[in-house]
Amino acid sequence: MSFSMASAPKPSPALSCLDTLSISSLLSGDLEEDGEGAEQDLADLEVNPYDGLPFSSRYYSLLEERKRLPVWSLRFSLLEHMESHSMMVLSADGGAGKSTQFPQWCVEYALSHEFSQGLVCCCQPYAPAACSLALRVADEMDLSLGLEVGYRVPHEDGCTPDTILRFVTDALLLEEMMSDPLLRQYGVLVIDEAQERTVATDVLLGLLRDVCQQRHDLRVLVLTAPASAHTFASFLGEGVPHLSLPSPAGPTEVLYRDPPAGRHLATASCHMILDLHRRGEEGDILVFLPSVQEIQECGAALEKECVSLSAQLSPLRVMELCAAGGGSWQELYDSERAEEQAEQVEQEEQVEQEAPAHRRRVVLTDVLGEAAFSLPNIRYVIDTGVQLKTIYNPQIRADSQLQQPISRQQADTRAQRVNSRLPGVCFRLYSQLVYEQMPASRCPAVAEANLSHLVLLLKRLDIADMGQCKFLDRPAPEALMQALEDLDYLAALDDDGNLSEVGIIMSELPLEPPLAKALIASCEFDCVSELLTIAAMLTAPPCFITPPANKEEAAATHRRLLLHPDGDHMTLINIYNAYLQHNEDEIWCRTNFLNASALRLAVVIRAELLEVMQRIELPVSPPAFGCQDNSTNIKRALISGFFLKVAHDVDGAGNYLLLTHRHVAHLHPFSSYICRRPRPAPPSWVLYHDFTISHDNCICIVSEIHPQMLVELAPQYYLGNLPPSDGRDLLTGLRLSLFPPDEQDTHTQDRHEEADDESSADTCSVQ
Repeated sequence: MSFSMASAPKPSPALSCLDTLSISSLLSGDLEEDGEGAEQDLADLEVNPYDGLPFSSRYYSLLEERKRLPVWSLRFSLLEHMESHSMMVLSADGGAGKSTQFPQWCVEYALSHEFSQGLVCCCQPYAPAACSLALRVADEMDLSLGLEVGYRVPHEDGCTPDTILRFVTDALLLEEMMSDPLLRQYGVLVIDEAQERTVATDVLLGLLRDVCQQRHDLRVLVLTAPASAHTFASFLGEGVPHLSLPSPAGPTEVLYRDPPAGRHLATASCHMILDLHRRGEEGDILVFLPSVQEIQECGAALEKECVSLSAQLSPLRVMELCAAGGGSWQELYDSERAEEQAEQVEQEEQVEQEAPAHRRRVVLTDVLGEAAFSLPNIRYVIDTGVQLKTIYNPQIRADSQLQQPISRQQADTRAQRVNSRLPGVCFRLYSQLVYEQMPASRCPAVAEANLSHLVLLLKRLDIADMGQCKFLDRPAPEALMQALEDLDYLAALDDDGNLSEVGIIMSELPLEPPLAKALIASCEFDCVSELLTIAAMLTAPPCFITPPANKEEAAATHRRLLLHPDGDHMTLINIYNAYLQHNEDEIWCRTNFLNASALRLAVVIRAELLEVMQRIELPVSPPAFGCQDNSTNIKRALISGFFLKVAHDVDGAGNYLLLTHRHVAHLHPFSSYICRRPRPAPPSWVLYHDFTISHDNCICIVSEIHPQMLVELAPQYYLGNLPPSDGRDLLTGLRLSLFPPDEQDTHTQDRHEEADDESSADTCSVQ
């Protein structure tokens, strides 16, 4: 491991970074003779051991705040246990300071060993939380974000070789194990917010148990809520210490408020916010809503209502922070700093006149608010008690979006987000009976997610038998079998169940397996440039914006400028190319009702994918978008990855039967086949990217295909395993007409030989 530090003097291992003084500069100057002057000079010369620079005044003010945090009492106990234990469980309530303080103390431990055992890494379940914590911790350590303290989240790397404390997402840390199974660059790993029970966190804990047995110098800290601590301590084994912090004696006041019957949650939350604001009392408001849609609706309603507020009231500042869309953590943190600095200026200047009223912040969030560090000055919490969950059904290979009650553990966590010097209140927009009927804890994501990508990663880690992987809660056997079956269909597995060469390449690409296979197939069909764009646009958030007030205008704009007659996948290429042609102009995006941040991210993702393909030496064909042959080749490449996501129109009216599980769906209202004017007849056969069982059962991102393509490209066993339907009969008849029985064996043999030749090609070798 290569590691470089600033040229600061190295302290004795017995000293922590909070107690270290630099004496080198004393040699060049005279000290005051009196004791008081000498002490002042020593204080002035105290330096940061991580960058060799003197501590700022802000460092000392934040240090006083840190010492008042409840977890501060565990500091020396933690450092003592880290000397003799490989794994530990630490539990504390939200707002106690565990997410910000424990990583810093781990850096102290690593510094005491001169970082000989490796760097410090803290993983988070959500990317916005990783970014916000890196920002806060860098501020508290008096270091530069992006240098000594950094973050690494999907599609953004804010670290350098000199970074000693990294905040990363749990999924990225899991992916790091593909190239470094023992994570040797790290000496301390902090698994934060383990109670979120994401797939990556659960798998990491199982793998790290084995890693600690092979690396006795590694330290793993599991940070969790008190209610889940026993589960993790039992899983990690006997002898694992559990440090806990008692819950505060005076919990937040909780009031139950049933919303009026039939009122939308966003509307009910908006009214509650305005009622609290009109009281004129101090304190910010944190609101938990089910999804991004409700967050945006509530934000729009508040902006509309703010116009009619009394001038006597302080203005409202509405901020949206969500797990899917992220949110402006930098803006939020900067606003806190600006308010602190304004208060300091007022105190220093001893302003006698009444200070102007500060803006009241209203933070609208979803489950991200449970996992992020506590925001200061939150006096009121409004909890709607529900969340929007996406649950994968392996039997029908489809997601279901359901609005479900949260768990009691989540409800308690939300109430603890009150963080104010004034008495706080949590308003629950549900009854106490509903609270008592909630499940005790959240369902682990490994029981609800599509496991294909996870199985691909575990295969890459040479865990051939899924029974070898330890889980806190094992996934359902049918979910694992369906994941293995899908990977087998995609030719990612060999006859022994290990990764094929195609599977190894798929594991290198940061994409879902079907999309990775389609991108690999594009090398054969000379449409790599176009598939890179499609993959980037499908991985980024949706690019269309359709504000309710301008819905028709937005649809007309999209029709006029961007829709492609060959389907939604081609439309995505149209949008991406137009965005580049207009120099990534945000004003152009707003004018055309497009999401500028989503398109910016798509540019980054495409560049990352291109870099991976060049690194593993896959051939990249030049752009050819616009000609008919290219359009056909794009569809052929897509079928190679998405042949399990095909539907055909059963009545000519746009009612589509999904071939693999016989559900009926229709085209999404934003599909190019619906939005075009005059509207064309619905295509008979389509390939779709996504199907979610919800109130409208729509298939999204759809392009017309010809059934002959399925017969030519889909594996033979795919046709044999289809459930009985008119579509299967049609494909079987088409297959017989194209390949008579006496020719089918020859055709199948030729396809296998072609596949063998492709897998042995030098261009498919992974470096």
